[in-house]
Amino acid sequence: MTREKPKNLWLSRWGFILAATGSAVGLGNIWKFPYITGEYGGGAFVLMYLACILAIGIPVMMTEIALGRRGRGSPIDAIGRVVKENNGNPLWKAVGGMAMLAGFMILCFYVVVAGWAFAYTWKMLDGSLAATSVDALGQVFGEHNANPWQLGGWSVLVALLTLWIVAKGVQQGIERAVRWMMPGLALMLLVLVGYAFTSGSFGAGFDFLFSFDASKITGEALLAALGHAFFTLSLASGAILTYGSYIPDGQSITRTTFMVAFADTAVALLAGLAIFPIIFANGMSPSAGPGLIFMSLPLAFQQMPFGTLFGVLFFAMVSIAALTSAISMIEATVAYLNEKHGISRLKAAMGAGAVLLIISLLAMLSFNLLAGWTPGGQNFFDWLDYLTSRWMMPLGGIFLVLLAGYALRGEIMRDELNLPPLGYALWLFMVRYVCPVLITMVFLHALGWLGFDPIAKWYWIAGAIGALAVLGEVLRPRVVSALVDR
Repeated sequence: MTREKPKNLWLSRWGFILAATGSAVGLGNIWKFPYITGEYGGGAFVLMYLACILAIGIPVMMTEIALGRRGRGSPIDAIGRVVKENNGNPLWKAVGGMAMLAGFMILCFYVVVAGWAFAYTWKMLDGSLAATSVDALGQVFGEHNANPWQLGGWSVLVALLTLWIVAKGVQQGIERAVRWMMPGLALMLLVLVGYAFTSGSFGAGFDFLFSFDASKITGEALLAALGHAFFTLSLASGAILTYGSYIPDGQSITRTTFMVAFADTAVALLAGLAIFPIIFANGMSPSAGPGLIFMSLPLAFQQMPFGTLFGVLFFAMVSIAALTSAISMIEATVAYLNEKHGISRLKAAMGAGAVLLIISLLAMLSFNLLAGWTPGGQNFFDWLDYLTSRWMMPLGGIFLVLLAGYALRGEIMRDELNLPPLGYALWLFMVRYVCPVLITMVFLHALGWLGFDPIAKWYWIAGAIGALAVLGEVLRPRVVSALVDR
């Protein structure tokens, strides 16, 4: 089969690395990672998280990039072309469709969360966050969300900036934007770490992140680490698969994946080094939950020299991280409309943007005018989060690794990954046997269906991997082939 000629390519290897890192480095790194690290005991959680990145994050990311480059298109088109090359069942395209839809649905509520960061950059500057307690700042946060014009205005700003960048194209829009946003984010983060170093509690923050306490290794912490390792790299949301379709032939997928994973993890750890010393210096709890960023930190900045300046810098950094992630979430949809239906990128961005604004409006109103509308016990914002993070992304991840590990002929992924025999064998083992079991655990845990402690009953996990390996090798040539061939 003649491979699809790429319509868009990154100008350089760094274009993809910066864009993919920008996709991965979002509020999950700077907001969620610090507070879940606090909840699960610091250094022990970091160690588990790094192990989970190796076990899930890197193999699945390599798979997505390889499928994207092989298929050269949006998630639906890329998977469709790879499956067609494999003479497989075209229904596999639904996996790409689910990933693309998940990314778009995430963006519909993500613009609201990103709007908080943009709003707090301004609030830090104009003195709106002047308060004497975390409770008082909690009231400020509640009042911000209760005002539909204020909350909606910042959300719309994020959406419009995102659409403006994506409409300009891969090279002139996305790549040009991340070339200044990502270095700028890194510089601001390093400045904030330097500021935290002067807080007088940098040693306490460092020990919290990196000291090891075996008693903190629990099943709940491991499941949190697994979940965060999967979600932090923007896996199964269409973003990495689409970005992978723009990588030139000959560029090492393995080396690029490790660089993105390293950069993403480094930002998460540096964010912890920037946040925890300031929290400890002001006698606050490192396990303050989501309020750590929007309540505890603003109060801490006020109590430190040059706090307003560095508070503005911090929330500007969070805003950039949120924007780079938002760009990646809608690119798959815009690429699909542009490539499949021949619509210009500007019109594709405008069309996708119109739908985005309508749905995100409902998500924003969940905090105020529609706060009482809670079908099934959840508001619209929470439903979007629930459907994407607990159902669509884990299921998408499972189907992606099953497609790559079982349904495709070995030479397709072997040629694309271009690994030495031992490296390819290791990737194949992880994708066929380890990743499906671990992602299934994430899926069942998110739904409250797991029913056992994965550390206390580790042999259940080992048994599941072993059983899958035996069944895969014995039945795969017959059953799986029958399922995927036309």
